[in-house]
Amino acid sequence: MQIGSIPLPAGWATPHKLMAIRLRQLDETGAAAWDAFVASRPDGTFFHLSAWADVIRAAFGHRSHYVLAEQDGAIVGVLPLIHVHTRLFGNTLISTPFCVYGGPLAIGHDVATALDVHAEQLRENLGASAVEMRQRTIVRCDWQVRPDLYVTFRKPITGDDDRNMKAIPRKQRAMVRKGMQNGLASVCNQDVAGLHRVYAESVRNLGTPVFSKRYFEILSRTFSDCSDVVTVLDNGQPIASVMNFYFRDEVLPYYGGGTPVARRRAGNDFMYWEVMRRAAQRGYRLFDFGRSKLGTGAFAFKQNWGFDPEKLCYRYRLAPGAVIPNYNPLNPKYRIFIAAWKKLPLPVANLIGPQIVRGLG
Repeated sequence: MQIGSIPLPAGWATPHKLMAIRLRQLDETGAAAWDAFVASRPDGTFFHLSAWADVIRAAFGHRSHYVLAEQDGAIVGVLPLIHVHTRLFGNTLISTPFCVYGGPLAIGHDVATALDVHAEQLRENLGASAVEMRQRTIVRCDWQVRPDLYVTFRKPITGDDDRNMKAIPRKQRAMVRKGMQNGLASVCNQDVAGLHRVYAESVRNLGTPVFSKRYFEILSRTFSDCSDVVTVLDNGQPIASVMNFYFRDEVLPYYGGGTPVARRRAGNDFMYWEVMRRAAQRGYRLFDFGRSKLGTGAFAFKQNWGFDPEKLCYRYRLAPGAVIPNYNPLNPKYRIFIAAWKKLPLPVANLIGPQIVRGLG
């Protein structure tokens, strides 16, 4: 579907440059070119890949609005947008929901501006309250930003297990070695059913609604060539498990959790070491520990591994009178809900959770 030229406010781009930029909706024939452009960009991430549109549509029913920018027949920009509209959590355009990174990838200021303007127009056409761009790097623009909410943790690793181990601070290294001394073992496969059992218990204990097992199955099937599941066994019983994604030279442990036994037996610590060790052996050279909210236990855990937090630039364009969405569990209005959720029987939490979490994005 051809979208055409995007009219920009005066001073943003010169008309002769703007006329050369054409926007069109992504279709099946453009997916390979989209992904090649993502791979070519230093700011491209795993979460910019075109397959996320199909994943989110299949798992949650949200409509995608993925747009390609072209100039002289070549792709010069992409913008992945998903329309998340639920009764409980409102109406927002997000790039990209259920992902830690997103936002437009563009060659040049004019292309980036055209994509931003398109997102604003689409927000207005859909009646959404906000556009949210989940970018990893700081972007200078007149959008509202929340630099105080999320950080990411990324650190190089080597092909030498001993060097990687010694790079972990002493106290955290002792926890990894404790897991080894406890006789923990790990397996690497595509067992999303086993992962989901551990993950569901873990997030229920944290007071968080769980994703459906079907979502994990869709992820595993869609990204079968660049994902796996690492599970920690204690006397043959799974106590911690995590789904990992691989992109370029990076490993991204993404959906993971552990049982109460894992905490006592240093299972979570051992699990992330095993992810790091296995990835390093396969030639991956950057460990992306993912996003955490400031002031949370996950934030402190990742810092203990010797990772320095990098602020994420999440930016927003709001409808008149709208406010930046805030579904942070540290938000005081969610305290009662979180406390009650922790007490739910696991089968009930697993039944209700997927219906709630689809709107959180």
